[in-house]
Amino acid sequence: MESQVQILNVPIHNLSITELLTKLRLGGTVFTPNVDHLVKLQSDSDFYRIYQSVDYRICDSQILMYASRFLGNPIREKISGSDFFPAFYSFYKGDEDIRIFLLGSAEGVAQQAQRTINEKVGREIVVAAHSPSYGVEKRETECQQIIDLINQSGATVLAIGLGAPKQEKWLFKYKEQLTNIKIFLAIGATIDFEASHRPRAPKWVSEAGLEWVFRVICEPRRLWKRYLVQDSVFFYHLIRQKFNLYQDPFAPDD
Repeated sequence: MESQVQILNVPIHNLSITELLTKLRLGGTVFTPNVDHLVKLQSDSDFYRIYQSVDYRICDSQILMYASRFLGNPIREKISGSDFFPAFYSFYKGDEDIRIFLLGSAEGVAQQAQRTINEKVGREIVVAAHSPSYGVEKRETECQQIIDLINQSGATVLAIGLGAPKQEKWLFKYKEQLTNIKIFLAIGATIDFEASHRPRAPKWVSEAGLEWVFRVICEPRRLWKRYLVQDSVFFYHLIRQKFNLYQDPFAPDD
């Protein structure tokens, strides 16, 4: 069993990106915890239950790297979704059994990402792409239509970018109906990055743990409250964990 690093109520797999890519030959589901996920996991019991059941939880955040060191159990490597996904399709570019369906982003963006990725890889590794309507998770008919699209596409990998916790909940609800999919990747805004629809933070900004600042500057109206208000409670919980005062709100009673 892989070693895991506990941050609040999330055990994060302490893997290198090469180890993870190799393990995915056998299939599996990958979530990418960051500070925003961990804050949501303090109050959303459904999200928490889904998170505990997933095969791989990988560190998406430099701040979580710092947090693991603060707690005395360092995570070996940050594997953000936006770095992991291009590493994934590059690693498997010669494997004809890896065929990707992109689900997410605004109208036309997923299709642009499909073209860009296939051009990079040199084959049709992304076999189909679909941008669902906003609030798709509330419309069962549309969800079933998407399931049909995925099943008919011949894809063996689903890369979904609907934002957390929507994408994780959608996967958990429908994955058993996706009969040909072996690998499930919840990748957030990565489809936008692949299509050059949103700018990525410079590498040095990400490595300094300041990517959240870059994203707030790029999308202040949408993100300022999340990062500056809602997510600040993470540090309160982290300090409590350091001094053995943190309590998992969903832990079963003894």
